[in-house]
Amino acid sequence: MLNYAVDPAALRDFAPRGTELDAHGGVTYASVVGFRFLETRILGVGVPFHRDFDEVNLRFYVRRKVGAEWRRGVVFVKEIAPRAAIVLVARLVYGEPYSRMRMRHRIDLSDAGIETEYAWRRAGSWESLSVAGKGAPLAIENGSEEEFITEHYWGYTDRRGSSREYEVEHPRWRVWRGVEARLDADIRALYGERFVESLSAAPRSAFIAEGSRVRVRYWSDPRQG
Repeated sequence: MLNYAVDPAALRDFAPRGTELDAHGGVTYASVVGFRFLETRILGVGVPFHRDFDEVNLRFYVRRKVGAEWRRGVVFVKEIAPRAAIVLVARLVYGEPYSRMRMRHRIDLSDAGIETEYAWRRAGSWESLSVAGKGAPLAIENGSEEEFITEHYWGYTDRRGSSREYEVEHPRWRVWRGVEARLDADIRALYGERFVESLSAAPRSAFIAEGSRVRVRYWSDPRQG
């Protein structure tokens, strides 16, 4: 997870109706995240040759008030995956902004730490993100930036002019703090002009989450609570 400070004006157009931008310590964040799906089921069904695959996404953080509760969630600007069926279902059923690209990854774990890299092939060239961490993963501290980035348990999207909400369940992760991090990509071509300045700078922070089993609950219209 590479985390960047972004001008809120660059993100507001992407925020679904009923949500507002979320911030931590006065900073509005966007994150470029690479990870592995393993033993994946779509709508409860495992699709042969589509259960284990990589993804890289650009996301930012929103919140929505329901009664006295603030639901903290994420919105995806762009998601990259290598499997045609995954991309098709994500677009048609969930309304998520997926693109299909050839992908590869590297995860090297040892007693000294961890090195990770996710890469995608676009316009005839490989682009990538990478993070390295030392030692063992640590528990996330309350009130920390790591907690803000990882502890958003709702997702929001606009589909055919209607805002959609879904819930994501996973245990609290441990993380390695990044000691080296890099995003090697043509930001303008990949994400658009509005992200060039922020994503071309060094990330404000970077870390690697340990990961876990994850469950996504079914979609609903936020206007119906």
